[in-house]
Amino acid sequence: MDEPDWRRFITAYHQAHPGITERLFALADASPYAWLAEPLHEARDTVLDLACGSAPTREELPDADWVGIDLSAAELAEAARRGRGPLVRAGADALPAATASVAAVCAAMCLPVVTPLPQVLGEIRRVLRPGGVLAALVPSQSGLSLTGTLAWLRVMAALRAVRQPWPNPQARDGLAALLLAAGFHVRSDERRVFTLAIDSADAAALLADALYLPGLTRHRAEAAKRSLARWAAPGRRLELPLRRVVAHLSTEQPSQEPT
Repeated sequence: MDEPDWRRFITAYHQAHPGITERLFALADASPYAWLAEPLHEARDTVLDLACGSAPTREELPDADWVGIDLSAAELAEAARRGRGPLVRAGADALPAATASVAAVCAAMCLPVVTPLPQVLGEIRRVLRPGGVLAALVPSQSGLSLTGTLAWLRVMAALRAVRQPWPNPQARDGLAALLLAAGFHVRSDERRVFTLAIDSADAAALLADALYLPGLTRHRAEAAKRSLARWAAPGRRLELPLRRVVAHLSTEQPSQEPT
């Protein structure tokens, strides 16, 4: 899928499903957002939440000078409905912040899908002050047990999909290398396997809706939900490997203008 088609898909998807990632993560055995926010608890001054969606990290950073940025009006409306803010509508590739003005950037599940990624990383570098921190949470392809692998094969078979067509697949397990190449210093690169409770038809339907599948028709989606509802059961758990990468800018070099 080329970039214009992806942008149209992602815009329509979030218009139809605001807050869906937060709702999916609410099925997890622990909060991925709390894990992501841990390195940012000591951040001074502005924490910019990139592609913030329904702004779940706001709850994890209540004392921060937090600002959420997203291009989706529906996602921002959901964040506002939940009393989270301040919020700004803008794209990740053109951040409305001055150069070297931000102490930290939080990026929850967005780097594999925002485009164009080199420009987004350039914008993050531009707005971060020297020594500023980037904390990113991304899906991981590694870490599944055999049982977890078979469960995901079951889910994707129901959806008749081989994979999710991420525009930036390298920004998952390869994110640390991408950030090093973009001029960041990587402090840590950790993987953690969460588990989702797929114990009801509603949870199964939420899982089906939460995956980025541009070619999925309504008929196929409804059939997949029926199939997954039959698979769902009390105690059913689905492994969800995530990766947290924490990086910073050198204090010896200024932020660069985007290229």
